[in-house]
Amino acid sequence: MTEVYYSCESFYDRDDGRTPRVTSICVRNFASGQTSSFSIHKIAELKKISNEEIQEKYDILEKEMLKEFFEYMQTYKNHIWIHWNMRDINYGFQALEHRFRILKGTPISLEESKKFDLSRALVALYGNAYISHPRLQKLMELNHITAQDFLTGSEEAKAFEEKEFVKLHQSTLRKADVLANILGRTLDNSLKTNANWRERHGLSWRLILDLFFKHWIKATLATVGLISAIITIIQFV
Repeated sequence: MTEVYYSCESFYDRDDGRTPRVTSICVRNFASGQTSSFSIHKIAELKKISNEEIQEKYDILEKEMLKEFFEYMQTYKNHIWIHWNMRDINYGFQALEHRFRILKGTPISLEESKKFDLSRALVALYGNAYISHPRLQKLMELNHITAQDFLTGSEEAKAFEEKEFVKLHQSTLRKADVLANILGRTLDNSLKTNANWRERHGLSWRLILDLFFKHWIKATLATVGLISAIITIIQFV
């Protein structure tokens, strides 16, 4: 499994309809903990471009960064890619693909079966009220996961405007690590949430009744079979 997270300029308060520019991407192998990162400032450093020049050469740098990322994805396209709300053209795999196409690159597309939205999975497991919004930060607070280097969406937007690309990169690395932490706690059932016992264990009478009526034939046959078995045992005894 591979966790992925990326940072970009704000996708709010823009009137031109342009998809947000990507600043950094981080992917982490869940089993080994090995992390690979792709960022504007790293490409700029390799090309001997100063931080002050990044803005005017952004398209070149972004294209090179996305090229490296999609080459990585090609190598690990059979992995399950764990993400947090990367679901649409504003923020998601589609957005990354679209940005690369705009820059005259040729992206690859992961199969939908290889994408796993941890955010949606937690709602399915524990219910909508399992944690308040913003969910990622609140989960970190409740589970005492350190927020060092973590930037909120508004803080990332501000960092982009102020050309703090290293700061953005550190935040992306931290968020990939947070996803791994939350996934690990979910798998070993140690994740703390606000869900009650019934919500955590899926015991809902409404759900049980709904399933019963949807599958009443199977339920009836099973009930008749159980009664028949009990009568047979009694007669035998």
